Amino acid sequence: MEQQIRAALLGLAVGDALGEPVEFQSRAARQQLPVVHMQAYGTHNQPAGTWSDDASLTFCLAEAIADGFSLKKVARNCCRWYSSNFWTPHGSVFDIGITTREAIQRLESNPDLVRAGGTDEYSNGNGSLMRILPLAFYHPEATVESRFQRIFEVSAVTHGHIRAAVACFLYLEVARHLRAGLTSMEAYTKLCAEAPAQLYKLNTPAREADHFERILSGRLLDLHVTAINSGGYVMHTLEAALWCLLRYDTFPETVLAAVNLGDDTDTTGAVTGGLAALYYGEVAIPTEWLAVLARRTAIEDLAHRMALGPGVV
Repeated sequence: MEQQIRAALLGLAVGDALGEPVEFQSRAARQQLPVVHMQAYGTHNQPAGTWSDDASLTFCLAEAIADGFSLKKVARNCCRWYSSNFWTPHGSVFDIGITTREAIQRLESNPDLVRAGGTDEYSNGNGSLMRILPLAFYHPEATVESRFQRIFEVSAVTHGHIRAAVACFLYLEVARHLRAGLTSMEAYTKLCAEAPAQLYKLNTPAREADHFERILSGRLLDLHVTAINSGGYVMHTLEAALWCLLRYDTFPETVLAAVNLGDDTDTTGAVTGGLAALYYGEVAIPTEWLAVLARRTAIEDLAHRMALGPGVV
């Protein structure tokens, strides 16, 4: 189990760090000059191996799980990151989404608040999906209702719309299947077979379930790259991550393909990297990428402490 946690955290951070220097750059730019290794500086003027808010907030959730999970700990850790540089790669926050920032500011102004995410249509960015992966290891044997309720609550710390929560749920279902030893295609096929009934059981409004029809069609792999979007919308990030996982055969190919889709490169890279590392294992992550990864030892220690946390299976 610790090996899986370690692989997932490292893989997510590596994907984030590969995408961070080219964040907001277009797909056309990536086609002309694709990312093939860790780069320095770029968009945020950071050293090579620097991860962004995606990994930072993932580690904030992992810390909450290691410390004995509670929603209040998740919320407080997010605030500690934003205001006190907790789990930053180099001691400062340099990247944050608008929705996440506004939610954390609400958390800071009301210490009793734990679900600060908006519930409107604009609260469907990928800011909760990018940090949700540690929940794949927390009480995975729980009922689907219990798993979804926890996912919804953790998502709603910053993103309170049900669509964001369902995207997180489907992502973690794929992670659950990969943890069980399924191939990426088997995991996706199982997701498509089970998710419609699960969403019905969870009383997901039909209009919301309809948004996931293309992902759950079983035909995601057949889509051409031009049909895959890679901006900050949660649906686009989930779809892009699954598409890359299905389409490529190694960890480097999968994560580099995600980054080279362009636009929200760090988040697409992080969300893809977490799943790809679960599938291929830490051994598949290039050693030269891990060698420059910011705070690698601290991440490995976090994985160890999380593995010992109550409820982690």
